Amino acid sequence: MNQSKIGYINKIETFATVDGPGIRTLFFLSGCPLRCLYCHNPETWQQESGLQMDTTKLLTLVKRYKPYYGDVGGVTFSGGEPLMQAGYLAEVLKVLKDANINTCLDTSGYSRSPLLPDILSHTDLVIYDVKAANPELYKKITGQDMQVTTDFLKLAQSLNVKLWIRQVIVPGLNDTEANIDETAKLISNLDFVEKIELLPYHTLGTTKYKKLDLKYPLEGVEAMNPDRLKELTELLYKKIEHYKQNR
Repeated sequence: MNQSKIGYINKIETFATVDGPGIRTLFFLSGCPLRCLYCHNPETWQQESGLQMDTTKLLTLVKRYKPYYGDVGGVTFSGGEPLMQAGYLAEVLKVLKDANINTCLDTSGYSRSPLLPDILSHTDLVIYDVKAANPELYKKITGQDMQVTTDFLKLAQSLNVKLWIRQVIVPGLNDTEANIDETAKLISNLDFVEKIELLPYHTLGTTKYKKLDLKYPLEGVEAMNPDRLKELTELLYKKIEHYKQNR
């Protein structure tokens, strides 16, 4: 069998309700090129780890849950970074679309794969994780260069892909008006945005680092205050509207 038809799956959730519209089957693909300071899934970093699943087996599994999807549900690929397995992702997305199943990609957009146009052409929705809109802050958070994800976003825009925008807010890292302002500028210049969310940093992943004998980068940082998150969310929406009116 062609190796590109085999994917490495870290985890599967069969009734996910927040990772795209409706009820969805959520596949966490193994592998990630980023090392985000607040990552809560370090077990997904290594690419060739987890359950091996070929395209046929994945489709068979998904069809078992298709009756629950209704008109809006479907399948979401997350990670890790699902684009690390671009060959597998391109094939399985096409198979799902041929089966008339809604597809969603939860991604940081960090990939230079030549298969990105094929992947996005078979993706109904991209949940785009904005690590930062400022290159220096992006580098600080992820350890990588921002240009790669900027190019991905430009490609998604050129293909008219629908977007949900998300950003994790961490106390003392990016919970500033300056970050909100730059994020608002980025979003205000995007089309096809259907939803915008600021997500609160939490400490639930710390035990995973201990099990893997890894140093946790944000040791001592407390979970995001919900009231402060609400303030920043309101500020974000106000700034987006301001920039839209003046672009």
